[in-house]
Amino acid sequence: MFPGASADRDEAAYTVVGAPLDVTTTFRPGTRFGPDRIRRFAAAHDDYDHRTETHFSARGVHDAGDVAPWDDVPEYLDHLAAELRSARLDGSVPLVLGGEHTVTYAGVEAVDPDVLVVVDAHLDLREAYNGNRWSHACVTRRALAVADRVVVVGARTGSAAEWDRAADGDVEVVAPEDARAWVDGVDTDTFADETAYLSVDIDGVDPGFAPGTGTMEPFGLHPREVHDLVRAVAPHAAGFDVVEVNDRDDGQAAALAGRLLRAFVFANAAAACE
Repeated sequence: MFPGASADRDEAAYTVVGAPLDVTTTFRPGTRFGPDRIRRFAAAHDDYDHRTETHFSARGVHDAGDVAPWDDVPEYLDHLAAELRSARLDGSVPLVLGGEHTVTYAGVEAVDPDVLVVVDAHLDLREAYNGNRWSHACVTRRALAVADRVVVVGARTGSAAEWDRAADGDVEVVAPEDARAWVDGVDTDTFADETAYLSVDIDGVDPGFAPGTGTMEPFGLHPREVHDLVRAVAPHAAGFDVVEVNDRDDGQAAALAGRLLRAFVFANAAAACE
């Protein structure tokens, strides 16, 4: 159980769901261990948040456990989306622990947002990767079949075709060096009447801070920038995930992922109480 996620499901304002998919991971597999690893390293975090003067355990968070994956990725995503949609129908905000980034599609499918905000080192706008349309390298492209637009914060690599696709009007790319200004500029007008879904691929963070991920890309975001981004976007978001955490470090990536989930809940709940 994610520490502090002790609410009953029928009373939950937030529902944690693990999605340990590790089928299309490239270079360094291990995302199957991500959900449990995030839960484990979150045990060291204080329940109390000084900024909001509230306790995480009082925010109505329920941990529904993991949705066990299988090799048929589209079928698994359909099943995962149904589980997340069920939580939504119960009035709960879904919080997904990955798992490879492909699971974000299920979150987007369940929430049906106007805009997807994603922290990522990669554009993930490929039509297919090694012939697979449901690779983690294609997830943002697939999500644009549901969301009207996407903002990719921290992207610093991609194929020529992906950069061409990113030039279209439904994609905004915020380079790492521009991330601080973008975060500081988020206000009530940024999303207007749009509903957002927020996804954090942990490889958006510089690997010096979060080496436990499959496709490390240098010159990334600092943890504080991502933390501030989560807090800025959370009031506008109806769903959240943190993905691509594996077991190839000493817990740095998992510890950061757990803190980002807590930051989302605190900021989202505070906005709902205003």
